[in-house]
Amino acid sequence: MSARLLYVMDPMCSWCWGFAPVAQALIAQAHAAGIETHLVPGGLRSGSTPLDASTRRYILEHWQAVNETTGQPFTLEGAMPEGFVYDTEPACRALVTARGLDPTRTWALLAAIQQAFYQGSVDVTLAPALVDLAEQVGFDRAAFAERFTSTDVRAATAADFTWVQDLGIAGFPTLLAERNGQLALLTNGYQSLDALSPLLGRWLQQAACA
Repeated sequence: MSARLLYVMDPMCSWCWGFAPVAQALIAQAHAAGIETHLVPGGLRSGSTPLDASTRRYILEHWQAVNETTGQPFTLEGAMPEGFVYDTEPACRALVTARGLDPTRTWALLAAIQQAFYQGSVDVTLAPALVDLAEQVGFDRAAFAERFTSTDVRAATAADFTWVQDLGIAGFPTLLAERNGQLALLTNGYQSLDALSPLLGRWLQQAACA
């Protein structure tokens, strides 16, 4: 019997930041039962042009709504300054890079990217910023930087995006439970820990009995 959780998200998705404490608790709950979690960056948004003022204002209003719902902190002043291009591919690719080098540190890098973007107003679309964060959580700087720009990692990131799209996942965060190749949806979108922990608990019991 093979079983695991699949956490499909984007490090620059505000609802995923709001969900971060819930995700951490659920991942720990599964780990305690011997079930590991595989991180799948989903590719929320690719951008090639800077945000205009109205789009920036809309996004910041969205951040405020996430804060009010989840309590997660956001720094609005100075966020996404003029000229910012909202492209989530580099941050997703950083997670794929980490997953290939040291999966155990991937979660620390995810947290570092989210905190840097949402609380520190760091432009995490830029490779130097992502390499800095990777080094801060324990990756070798040169090895990470080399792998981050490699053709293999670019292809692996694109493959993750395609897998998510082919599965029909339209929103993040999404948490899936996989047992013997069969997927069960635990959540698509933000839900509280009180709502999801019992649901995961029942699945873990079934997985243990299978």
